[in-house]
Amino acid sequence: MTSSDRTPDDHLPDNRSGRAQLALARLLPKLFRGGQAFVGVEASLSGLDAGTAARVPDGLPHSVLGLLAHVNWWNRWMLDTIEMGQAQPYPAHAADTWPQVGADDWGRVKNEFYELLARVDAHASRPDLANPVNHEETIGELLADFALHTAHHFGQIVTVRQVLGAWPPPGGGDSW
Repeated sequence: MTSSDRTPDDHLPDNRSGRAQLALARLLPKLFRGGQAFVGVEASLSGLDAGTAARVPDGLPHSVLGLLAHVNWWNRWMLDTIEMGQAQPYPAHAADTWPQVGADDWGRVKNEFYELLARVDAHASRPDLANPVNHEETIGELLADFALHTAHHFGQIVTVRQVLGAWPPPGGGDSW
């Protein structure tokens, strides 16, 4: 690197690190909820009745309800890990992260999703995002996993709704 390649702050690693952490803290809440790069989680769940949410379309492995219960399982695990400040055991089998749910569980599972989402907000701007908490994985990495895992499965939720003919939601989807 030559002197002309340097910025005035290159000699201040804390400043660069602080800017990166601030950028991550601003980005994470957007990733948790969507609404910019993908349809927001609230819109993706809106207008669904329990029967539709519990229906598994032909040719697909999961219902909206099943996907949301799975997202909740992992989001709870990640938040518990962060809030306890120590590694938690991984489940023995992937199937353990897919709770058995039925139409009667829709309200509870949906409310739990929003409760977990509210819990994560307090962690997005933590000053210790670079601290390891789960083996070598940092708090920031766990929060990014939270966001990416949620977004991945919400893409599936949109697909399930499309197949069921329950898309777009009442407020509109990401179709123009």
